Amino acid sequence: MHTRRRFLRSMGIAALAAGLPGGDVVPSVRNQAPLSLFLCGDVMLGRGIDQILAHPSKPVLYEPAVHDARDYVAMAERANGRIARPVDAAYVWGDALAELRRRHPDLRIVNLETSVTRHDTPWPGKGIQYRMHPDNAGVLAAAGIDCCVLSNNHVLDWSEAGLVETLATLHRRGIATAGAGLTLAAAAAPAVLPVANRRLLVFAAATDDSGVAETWAATARRAGVHRLPDLSTRTLAGVAADIKAHRREGDRVVFSVHWGGNWGFPITSEQRDFAHGLIDEAGVDLVHGHSPHHVKGIEVHDGRLVLYGCGDFIDDYEGIGGEERFRGDLGLMYFPKVDWHDGRLLVLEMVPTRIRHLRVNRAEGDDRDWLLATLQRECWKLGTDVVASDDGSFALRWTGADATSSKRVG
Repeated sequence: MHTRRRFLRSMGIAALAAGLPGGDVVPSVRNQAPLSLFLCGDVMLGRGIDQILAHPSKPVLYEPAVHDARDYVAMAERANGRIARPVDAAYVWGDALAELRRRHPDLRIVNLETSVTRHDTPWPGKGIQYRMHPDNAGVLAAAGIDCCVLSNNHVLDWSEAGLVETLATLHRRGIATAGAGLTLAAAAAPAVLPVANRRLLVFAAATDDSGVAETWAATARRAGVHRLPDLSTRTLAGVAADIKAHRREGDRVVFSVHWGGNWGFPITSEQRDFAHGLIDEAGVDLVHGHSPHHVKGIEVHDGRLVLYGCGDFIDDYEGIGGEERFRGDLGLMYFPKVDWHDGRLLVLEMVPTRIRHLRVNRAEGDDRDWLLATLQRECWKLGTDVVASDDGSFALRWTGADATSSKRVG
């Protein structure tokens, strides 16, 4: 069935809506403007970043080497100079705000790798603890974030009570969540994001190799993360069934997945097969991968975007040595445009960034060149290419992009 659906997609036939799974199409969307998104990698607003905001949490940590969250601020200052504080809610986004204003995406989706809580009891045995005080949650509003993906290895750092408060805090502010919930059904359910008369569904999950323990998995009676047991065909079938149960005619679908270790550019065959299966079998239009601390290669499969690893976007690792060859301080703002009619990628533009002074800065000079060369090397393995634009941004090119897409990214 999925082979037939792929053929119909390639021909742009609206009749795909007539009973084929994952192919719901509304003819009226043919002339609608593309769905434009902002995506990025891990947004880690706890520890040092929380400490420079207006309402810092108690700084106590129970980590093996660091016991006071203010030490992370001190390390950043030793590396790059003093940070005046407290900072306002917009500070950490830095140069990203101008790009968001200029491009004005329809929806803004991030992986929030931080518990937002006053709770003081960490998860037993957890070596790292990220939390942001709920009174600092305005930092998300400052960037107009619409949806926080929570299927990651830090959302339960301050135990189940911390997750419960995180969900309540975000929902109270009108920010949708995906990938964690008070039950498995809630954790596996999508965030439903309206755009005019259409909907984008954001499903999210995590795998064990990203550091999400089995004890963090949501169940029918326990709050937690939507944790995939593996990347098998059986797991894929379960995901496809979940998507089918929630999807309406005309919806577009993002699947956000926290997978893989912290460092290393290789993409496993299991990840690639699963990403392809999400598109071919489950009808996903865009795969949003994260967990590694650095950017990874980008693929376009059957016209759909696969981001295997978006890197860190905001964190407090500044001044911490080790693994410099991966340049975890460099990241990207991803701005895809997707056809509402069939979900195919029309454009992907990227803005290179660098974390400095615990905020997002535009990457320039050698930093920008390093990112471009790295993306070109890794994307080549996946059949795509990245080119530089005159304004300092990057654009993805891929086989099968039509002439209109080529002109838009050029």
